[in-house]
Amino acid sequence: MKNMQIVIDGPAGAGKSTISKIVANTLGFIYIDTGAMYRAVGLKALLLNLDTKNDVASVERLMDDIKIKIEHKTDGQHIFLDGKDVTSEIRTPKVSIAASNVSAFPAVRKKLASLQRELAQSGNIIMDGRDIGSYVLPNAQIKIFLTASIEDRAKRRHNELIEKGENVSFEDVLADMAYRDKNDSGRKLAPLKIPEGALVIDTTGNTLEQSIDILTDAIKERLNCFLK
Repeated sequence: MKNMQIVIDGPAGAGKSTISKIVANTLGFIYIDTGAMYRAVGLKALLLNLDTKNDVASVERLMDDIKIKIEHKTDGQHIFLDGKDVTSEIRTPKVSIAASNVSAFPAVRKKLASLQRELAQSGNIIMDGRDIGSYVLPNAQIKIFLTASIEDRAKRRHNELIEKGENVSFEDVLADMAYRDKNDSGRKLAPLKIPEGALVIDTTGNTLEQSIDILTDAIKERLNCFLK
């Protein structure tokens, strides 16, 4: 197979990044986490003290010279912002909200979509995000929409943050999740939606291992169709 494109969309906290990364490693595919790119933009906006919700003009201006790069190392994908490795810095609740805000701006989505399409030409890839199958790579051979109840997604994210030492309440995480869902589904350009032809997988109540097995089996079944 050459340049096989598997895209996995879904709402925040559905487990896309964690599960996609493991499945990509199992299949020998390149994993591309597009959400990290939006987080990098959100981080830069915060570092510049910009209003990520309302200051559209300033955020769009920073896109003119922002440099975002993804590198794959032995410990996984690393994201670089203007030459600095910010892989850890972008994983905070504050950056999550900023990323959700700036992702609604057309100039941000258009520039990052262009970068994502370039990355998709690097070989057999699994790319996850919010609009990959519907906007970035609408002709991808395999499309998955991964979802779960908002309570389940908030619980998973809350547990992740607690394990990282973050002092955050479940109620705050749930509120942030609802806020991001509204932003992602309500934006005018490339809103979150189930892509045409996508297989919908609901992981509510599943363990991580169960979700990985379900997604791996679904992808292998579809890959076999291309190999026949």
